[in-house]
Amino acid sequence: MADKKTLRVTQTGSPIRREKSQRDTLIGLGLNKIGRTRELEDTPSIRGMIRKVRHMVKVDEAS
Repeated sequence: MADKKTLRVTQTGSPIRREKSQRDTLIGLGLNKIGRTRELEDTPSIRGMIRKVRHMVKVDEAS
């Protein structure tokens, strides 16, 4: 079985004064503090969530 691609997502911006849906999206990604990093599976739904908060996160290819 091939390894699944993952993305390393790091929160770089504050959710203060952002829409509630953007704050909820960060929580859905497992981020809630600046500097926190998560490795997430590279799926279309995760990509869509990242796109919604792209101004508050940094994304790197993990593998």
